[in-house]
Amino acid sequence: MSALMRRLAPALGSAASLVPSAPLSALPGLQLFSKRNFASSQAPAAAAAALSEYPIVDHTFDAVVVGAGGAGLRAAFGLASSGFKTACITKLFPTRSHTVAAQGGINAALANMTEDDWRWHMYDTIKGSDWLGDQDAIHYMCREAPKAVIELENAGMPFSRTDDGRVYQRAFGGQSLDFGRGGQAYRCCAAADRTGHAMLHTLYGQSLKHDTQFFVDYFAL
Repeated sequence: MSALMRRLAPALGSAASLVPSAPLSALPGLQLFSKRNFASSQAPAAAAAALSEYPIVDHTFDAVVVGAGGAGLRAAFGLASSGFKTACITKLFPTRSHTVAAQGGINAALANMTEDDWRWHMYDTIKGSDWLGDQDAIHYMCREAPKAVIELENAGMPFSRTDDGRVYQRAFGGQSLDFGRGGQAYRCCAAADRTGHAMLHTLYGQSLKHDTQFFVDYFAL
């Protein structure tokens, strides 16, 4: 029994009988490792085996985007086109991200079909949220929406067109003119019934054009 255990024996009472009197190293089937011995003999072999089975590859990027839906691809495209070495991590192939399921279109007050104003769009959006939406964010989104649509058009997104070549806009629920007093707004910019599909393919193509490196079927931890 070690000196420490002999000192503790009175406090342990009957539990002291469980402490072996012989050195632990003498017990059958028991192998002891000191920190020094384990580090010097066992650890390198275990580490080498683990590294050979799961090789670790280091990558260095200026920016890493997690997700390759519409927002992720736009971020990757923007960073890469600005000269940053960019990676995009996605658990799906980019053009299978769920943005591909969006059919209707993108609301933006372009006024290609009727008179329109981003403030009317903002009113409709705030009203549609039962006045619970973040009004600063809604203000920014509606004001910038026409610029974002033109940006997508310039990137190559194949929007449906009017007879005179402008981006086609369809009527969509919850959209009105003149703060709800002017009837139905034609505000929804569409690429037939596959707007999300067209958007993903456009942004993915632009991201590849600017050398974004994609890690498909990966997760970020």
